[in-house]
Amino acid sequence: MPGTALITGITGQDGTYLAQHLLSLGYQVYGLVRGQNNPKIGMVDQLCPGIEWLEGDLLDQSSLIAALETCQPDEVYNLGAISFVALSFKQAINTGETTGLGVTRILEAIRVVNPKIRFYQASSSEMFGKVRETPQNELTPFHPRSPYGVAKAYGHYITVNYRESFGMFTCSGILFNHESPRRGLEFVTRKITHAAARIKLGIDQTIALGNIDSKRDWGFAGDYVKAMHLMLQQEAPDDYVVATGHTHSVREFCELAFAHVGLDWQDHVVTDPRFLRPAEVDVLVGDATKARTKLGWKTEVDFGHLVAMMVGSDMEAQRTAQRIGAATR
Repeated sequence: MPGTALITGITGQDGTYLAQHLLSLGYQVYGLVRGQNNPKIGMVDQLCPGIEWLEGDLLDQSSLIAALETCQPDEVYNLGAISFVALSFKQAINTGETTGLGVTRILEAIRVVNPKIRFYQASSSEMFGKVRETPQNELTPFHPRSPYGVAKAYGHYITVNYRESFGMFTCSGILFNHESPRRGLEFVTRKITHAAARIKLGIDQTIALGNIDSKRDWGFAGDYVKAMHLMLQQEAPDDYVVATGHTHSVREFCELAFAHVGLDWQDHVVTDPRFLRPAEVDVLVGDATKARTKLGWKTEVDFGHLVAMMVGSDMEAQRTAQRIGAATR
């Protein structure tokens, strides 16, 4: 029987897809936001009608306790974080406080209010960083290469610790890169598809990128949030890698995105050292055998369809913006 779920980070890409999925299953869904004047609330309300809003902050323990006492959830999904790797180098302390210690604050709030609440922690493939083996699975050692990756590793281990120390139902999903038309423009995939649309429509001419040879295991966010939910439906808590098992380079992403609108990426993509990370992660590819066998999880959108979906969405958005601009002139 579906119950009540609280989602932190609900205004982000994963938060909206997860909320839609839970609502479709009959859940009562609460979203945690830092303030009721959050400009993204309207957007989320349109995508996910029926969400109820609560104020709270991963930096403030008492606000998390109050939120849990108000909604009395059966499940908590912690997707809230400073999630942009490049920004974490500039805001390392803030990243540690939010993405790392924020996990402890919400786990402790659950332990105080109701330790029977089931908890999902959004771990990340960035924890693997300088990889020790390929592909990476749940037993692969971590070697994070950014403050974001380090903070995520802390969040992952404190989730395991509360499971082992207090017998709480806490799970971590080690999700590899997952994208969608809702991805923020600061992320390289959306940056590419957004640029391809604008260049096709004659608005821009070029796009500047960093390391186009880095490789990632890219999947569709709408598929990945289903794995989050499945983890909390199991008899026992555990950690799972969620990935496609296939790797593609940024170069390949560019090639497909520009080809989708009939352009040659090499005519428009330039490399700029400003976008190189201080410590690069060259290749990530996940082994999701455990998620497939134990959870029954599978991907439905492949790499080619994902890129086409994102470019198509950005083309539509840019054309709409042009029409609105023309109508107001």
